[in-house]
Amino acid sequence: MIEVGEYKVKEGLYYTKDHEWAKVLEDGTVLVGITDYAQKELGDLAYVELPEVGKEVNKGDVLCEIESVKAVSEVYAPVSGEVIEVNEELSDSPEKINEDPYEAWIAKIKPKNLEEELKELMDANAYAEYLKTL
Repeated sequence: MIEVGEYKVKEGLYYTKDHEWAKVLEDGTVLVGITDYAQKELGDLAYVELPEVGKEVNKGDVLCEIESVKAVSEVYAPVSGEVIEVNEELSDSPEKINEDPYEAWIAKIKPKNLEEELKELMDANAYAEYLKTL
């Protein structure tokens, strides 16, 4: 784990400038969640509007919305593909993202163009450097 001030950055994941993370699983699918920075900025989460299974997304499309006591925030797809699973646990317990943002994934995507799109994402070190500029 890399620490940047009060924020934690988990190694082995890919990151976007919008503070989503992507974890490539052994079967080639990708878990998506929000970073420690994002959950701390949002504050206590009240609701996660999970995407529909079967939804096709392009990299950068709105995947879903998250509501906190402070704001409503959009979560963007870090890769293109089809949503094949969602973390139903978050419907009843959105605070799981506050408790452990790198374990509380939101959706699993079957990617269409993974190798190319991963090149456009940051690794943990690059994301940690990006956080220092905010």
